[in-house]
Amino acid sequence: MNKTFVTKPAEIKRSWYVVDAEGKTLGRLASEIATVLRGKHKPIFSPAVDCGDYVVVVNAEKIHVTGRRKDQMKYYRHSGYMGGLSEITLREQLERHPTRVIQYAVRGMLPKNHLGRKMISRLKAYAGPEHPHQAQKPEMMEL
Repeated sequence: MNKTFVTKPAEIKRSWYVVDAEGKTLGRLASEIATVLRGKHKPIFSPAVDCGDYVVVVNAEKIHVTGRRKDQMKYYRHSGYMGGLSEITLREQLERHPTRVIQYAVRGMLPKNHLGRKMISRLKAYAGPEHPHQAQKPEMMEL
């Protein structure tokens, strides 16, 4: 008789990966990061269990986008008050907060539930080449 394998939270071993975003296309990079955050690259993947790894993204300010997306793509935010809708283009977002561009792109590719919120908390993005996670001994991940 065959037994079905069920992943248990105690069996999960989390690794740390570093991704250099310099020259990488935003959407393709975000989908690869979302796969690692979800744990789909592991043989023990289960959709109902959070078995993903930590991802540290460096050089977020040097991300590449194709076409005229820098001027056409907009991020919206609402304050909750009448007329409180504000918008910012991708170009302005990259100048002001380059790490948010990667976080928003990856968050859109994760599940929209409590698991997705736990997964996005394991994404660490930094604008420059330095990061404070050397103690975790992260591995360089090529995408």
